[in-house]
Amino acid sequence: MRASALLLAGLAAATPALAEAPLSAIDWLSDSVTVPVGLPSAETDIPGTDPRGALPPEVTVAPLDQVTPDAAGLLSPAITGLPADLWGASSSAEIARRLRAEPQDMLPAMQALLRTLLLAELDPPKDAGETPELFLARIDRLLELGLLEEADALLRLAGPEDARLFRRAFDVALLTGSETEACGAMRANPEISPTYPARIFCLARGGDWHAAALTLESAEALGILSEDEDLLLAGFLDPALFEEVSPPRAPRHPSPLTFLIYDAIGERPVTTGLPLAFAHADLLPTAGWKARLEAGERLAATGAIGAERLFALYGERRPAASGGVWDRVAALQALDAALQSGTTKAVAGVLPAAWAAMEAARLEAPFAETYGPRLAALPLDGEAGALAFRIGLLSAGFESVAQARRPESAKERFLIALARGMPELATATDPLAQAVRGGFAADTLPDRYRRLVEEDRLGEAILEAIRQFSEGAYGDYARVSDALAFLRAAGLETPARRAALELLILERRA
Repeated sequence: MRASALLLAGLAAATPALAEAPLSAIDWLSDSVTVPVGLPSAETDIPGTDPRGALPPEVTVAPLDQVTPDAAGLLSPAITGLPADLWGASSSAEIARRLRAEPQDMLPAMQALLRTLLLAELDPPKDAGETPELFLARIDRLLELGLLEEADALLRLAGPEDARLFRRAFDVALLTGSETEACGAMRANPEISPTYPARIFCLARGGDWHAAALTLESAEALGILSEDEDLLLAGFLDPALFEEVSPPRAPRHPSPLTFLIYDAIGERPVTTGLPLAFAHADLLPTAGWKARLEAGERLAATGAIGAERLFALYGERRPAASGGVWDRVAALQALDAALQSGTTKAVAGVLPAAWAAMEAARLEAPFAETYGPRLAALPLDGEAGALAFRIGLLSAGFESVAQARRPESAKERFLIALARGMPELATATDPLAQAVRGGFAADTLPDRYRRLVEEDRLGEAILEAIRQFSEGAYGDYARVSDALAFLRAAGLETPARRAALELLILERRA
């Protein structure tokens, strides 16, 4: 039914929410392009892509010398220290499965190691073919982690010809405020078949409102759009429509395209309960300070934005109220003022509150990277000094911090030995420390990793170690010990030390 008919009938206020059928491994991608007939796809059928509304499918042919998407990477082996043939004899499907199965809740060091694997420039698996199954899994995991800039860079390397890759590139652009560029890319790639909502959106964004309206009429005549989509797009093209009727209720899980259309009509969905990638939309200058703060905290907690960007947000202005994020702003600004004063007593007085604020938001890692070495270098005594030492151990300069500290307890003595890679030189003070020490003392490859290594599946073994460590941290310390032993045997000494230090200091376990 046409939007005008809905208006006359007065049915708009009672229309149900937009359909929320899953679209892919990540179920919030926009229904922006059709997948050409015959193209192998790991995704489910895309709702709303009726063949009457799709352009004729096209088959693209890649030149023989074109780099396959699976070979694309942002970090060379010289940077990562990983061998180019890391995937060895592993199959694309198994690597992709392991990437999707990695836990969401990880300590920062394991998050960083996973990011390295996702961004590494590696030889494709031996069974890599025309279907970029592994590359899609890498991109989807980056999107889940909120790493949109990195996903965008990889997608640009791979090229937009594959419809599944273009869908992801289109959504990244929408969430980062680059929708004009995304629509331009759609026009510049005739092999991409946009769906009607995407066409209408891009025509309107390009200023061709007449063509957008005609396209909407065509979609209405063909019955391609649902009643809600029809009404929403009509109101997007003519905001006066919603002066007479209410817009459709926004779905609980909108796609980026739906999100932007609701934003354009003044009904911006709240991003707090949406996937992490949507938080980037709240970092744009058009968002309020509180929304940008909360988005910055969510993204910094997974390393999706740098620590410097978060703490720049904290320092923009004075907190407008109290409670929640405002208390964290006040605590960080008080610490900055104390550090600028150069008075250790002032720093000692405000440091515990600042640290507690960061713990509450799980922002210990970005806080430690920004403040850790500076705090550890101050002549702080007592509890403040011990806290500054622990924070310093969570920074990239953990080894230097450890060497400069004179231990004041058995636990500190163990942390110092661990930071230096020699925990066997100190007494383990609890079962978890004993498990860590055991992992560093092991001189043989743990059985749970031996088969993978012997079968030339080293990359899979690293992914398995990330999972085992992250899940074992909640009480199964044998898994922690084995994971540390394997990571060290694989030459990943720094990630192993940092993960062990984080586990002992942050105490994020059941």
